Amino acid sequence: MITVTPLASGSRGNCYHITDGSSPLLLEAGIPFKEIQRGIGFTTSELAGCLVSHEHQDHCKAVKDALKAGVEVWASTGTKKALQISAHNLRPMAPLINYGIGSWTVKPFEVQHDATEPLGFLLANRSGDKLLYITDSYYCRYKFPGLTHIMIECNHSYEILRRNIESGVLPVAMKNRLIRSHFSLENVKTFLEANDLSRVQEIWLIHLSDGNSDADQFKREIQELTGKPVYVA
Repeated sequence: MITVTPLASGSRGNCYHITDGSSPLLLEAGIPFKEIQRGIGFTTSELAGCLVSHEHQDHCKAVKDALKAGVEVWASTGTKKALQISAHNLRPMAPLINYGIGSWTVKPFEVQHDATEPLGFLLANRSGDKLLYITDSYYCRYKFPGLTHIMIECNHSYEILRRNIESGVLPVAMKNRLIRSHFSLENVKTFLEANDLSRVQEIWLIHLSDGNSDADQFKREIQELTGKPVYVA
């Protein structure tokens, strides 16, 4: 069994606590470390590790403090270099290689974002559950069999972007960056349709844009498409 607890999600900061009942992990450390400590009930010493997808501040703000607290932080070699942090417990990861972190097997994979070497993560526990985590990517070329849990960015929709541009709320340059670096509702649907969802127990929509998304609409449309329970972080 996998339990997902969002601590923060969005451009102001991202951090999620997941556990299989044996090895708690953090996905991202993009909020102040004190907020992370409060969010997990001051159980930092129980963490098996923290996975960081890339070096943007809304994903790595608390990395230094987490390392000082003894948390093992994992990120790509490119992210590690971009962070410019030297610590024995900052561990590099390479795409498509399995890593044992507590009771989890973690396989990072390449995603598409305007960062040095961003990663998504496929996590499997010893009970056969599989959690997929993808954020800050406009596309994913991989398919993932046997998933039980999905955490996927659903940042914006093309229709909302169009309306915001027409009303002058959103500059065209910002729209172009969003569609080249963040998952849209439309691309999330295409991705989900391309994967086997037969074992999926829940889908989490994460990293919604403050002004270019509609949480109720996105949840409704993904539930109608998949027939699965959908939650918005």
